[in-house]
Amino acid sequence: MTTVVVVDSSVALKWFVPEALSDRAASLLDGDLQLAAPDLLYTEAANVLWKKVGRGELQKEEARDVLSALARTPLAITASHALLEAALEIALAHDRTVYDSLYVALAVAHDSVLVTADARLVNALSKGPLSAHVRALSTYGAAY
Repeated sequence: MTTVVVVDSSVALKWFVPEALSDRAASLLDGDLQLAAPDLLYTEAANVLWKKVGRGELQKEEARDVLSALARTPLAITASHALLEAALEIALAHDRTVYDSLYVALAVAHDSVLVTADARLVNALSKGPLSAHVRALSTYGAAY
């Protein structure tokens, strides 16, 4: 049986932009995992790429290439609107953004985990009912 793992843009961009934990992020592509994300992933990734170009970390063409490569990556994409009610409840209950909560809601829907490099999100949810659904990228391999 294939394990579903939800990833956010903080992980997905590490597949194409070398930075801390890129090797760990890449390992998610090597297994028998079914990677999943809400469609918001592409919007967030494009925004991060835009910021990286603005800071001089990437050239415009590199940003375009990364976004194109991300679009070709095998991900099971869920429409955000299908997750909005659950995401709003998570956001209200845990004082997180609806954006972050969309990823958590998808992990809950799959009875799975969100793997993220967002330490603030992991810390915020680490002691509560959603802790089983959120893992730091830095510790994901050690947990399984």
